[in-house]
Amino acid sequence: MPTRRVLVSWIGYADFRALAATLPPDRAAEVLRGLNPPTPLSGQAGPLKTLLDHERFDAVHLLTSHTGPRNRWYAEWVGGGPVLHRVTVRNPTDYVEVFGLVDGALAGVVGLPRAAGEELCVHLSPGTPTMTAVWVLLGKSKYRPATFYQTHEGRAWVTTVPFDLVVDYVPTVLRDADARLQALAADGPQDVAGFEAVAGDGPAVRLAVGRARRAARRDVSVLLLGESGTGKELFARAIHAASPRRDRPFVAINCAAVSRELLESEFFGHKKGAFTGADRDRDGAFTAADGGTLFLDEVGECDPAMQAKLLRVLQPPADGPPCLRAFSRVGDTRPLSSDVRVIAATNRDLLGGVAAHQFREDLYYRLAVLTVKLPPLRDRRGDVPAIAGRLLERINREFARQEPGYRPKRLSAAAVRFAAAHPWPGNVRQLQNTLTQAAVLTDAEVIDRRDLEDALAEVPGTRAGVPDLLGLPLGNGFSLARHLEEVQRHYLRRALAEAGGVQRRAAQLLGYKNYQTLAAQLDRLRVEKPDR
Repeated sequence: MPTRRVLVSWIGYADFRALAATLPPDRAAEVLRGLNPPTPLSGQAGPLKTLLDHERFDAVHLLTSHTGPRNRWYAEWVGGGPVLHRVTVRNPTDYVEVFGLVDGALAGVVGLPRAAGEELCVHLSPGTPTMTAVWVLLGKSKYRPATFYQTHEGRAWVTTVPFDLVVDYVPTVLRDADARLQALAADGPQDVAGFEAVAGDGPAVRLAVGRARRAARRDVSVLLLGESGTGKELFARAIHAASPRRDRPFVAINCAAVSRELLESEFFGHKKGAFTGADRDRDGAFTAADGGTLFLDEVGECDPAMQAKLLRVLQPPADGPPCLRAFSRVGDTRPLSSDVRVIAATNRDLLGGVAAHQFREDLYYRLAVLTVKLPPLRDRRGDVPAIAGRLLERINREFARQEPGYRPKRLSAAAVRFAAAHPWPGNVRQLQNTLTQAAVLTDAEVIDRRDLEDALAEVPGTRAGVPDLLGLPLGNGFSLARHLEEVQRHYLRRALAEAGGVQRRAAQLLGYKNYQTLAAQLDRLRVEKPDR
């Protein structure tokens, strides 16, 4: 089978300067606008065209942060029909930002796993040193193997980078310092019985699956931690499916969606006449889940009185099995018992709540015998194509069931790249809503980038992909304090990004009198401080 060679590269300043030397003065001025130095590169082809003149590639993908017609003019000049990827680079020396952009682009261009017979080629010469370093890191690890090219003074050659992160360094680091994590992350979700519904194969989700898999085998309480929309209920169901309780009931309660007055009845049941509207005896979730699993979603929303009752029921008898629960229905003194394994979940900082005396410390440790932290989607960019594909398959099946003759939709390469690069503040839930809306509104069988952008702007609670905290519905678990904190986190991250990680400058942008105030807010709201 012949090898298909795919080149990926930035378009650098020298490339545009070389183009400018071939253009009329008015177009040359447009190409040179904003470049450093803004002078034509006469008598030279520039790094990228030099490579394309010397080597043959089956596909060429060019990343550019430049605006205006210069990108199109450059693509026409170098020839061969290159695919342009327009990205926004706020700071070309910021490793975090550049890594996210390049990782998203590579995920869309070659994907993981890579197609058989495809060779990834990377041009290292254009762009900043940060961009070059990121190419090497990704080409030697996540997207290995890659062939690296360099050009200079009209010459082009394959350059050898004499190390391999995966082969030479990672095994040693894992063996010497983190062998336990290596064992936990050894298998992807598709290789673990019960977790097949979890999409993606990145290291963060592998580690989460490894921890959850260990917990599933034993009758211990599990606390799932993660932002809204990261799939906590999906993981709870996977833990249940992988456990010896898989054939018994799985019962889920959203503690934030049930009124404070009725939550106790939801948990333990009630006796007829216990309160207004209790016209018959009713079993609660602990009874319904007997022999199986009870999932308490948003457990951090329970008030102090309910926390005390939960603590009491989660305390097993001294001589009984660990999951034996003793309780009474509301309005009844007759003791009941059930064998229930509890999995809880929250998007709140429960330890912070403990410190602020908002959540009981003893209940926290009763729930968190083992914790599993689920990563947000912005930390799983490499998994986004697989997740989006899985979600779209589900949407297609549902629409086909509802609408005879429905034509299944698929994502274009540009749409996949956009999805992989987008931060998705609403995580998987926001991605699913966006795909659903795009599938509804798109007549064609292919959902393109523009379709996703249009759908993203229309998803309730978002504005251009950013949570609309002024338009969220009240009630049903709404917390003003929590959403005000999200507003603060948004502007703290934005100020740090615009200040290039310099806290003193970020403090000025935010109107703080000194950077110590900013540092205190970053610690309080657990906003990661970027490296300068």
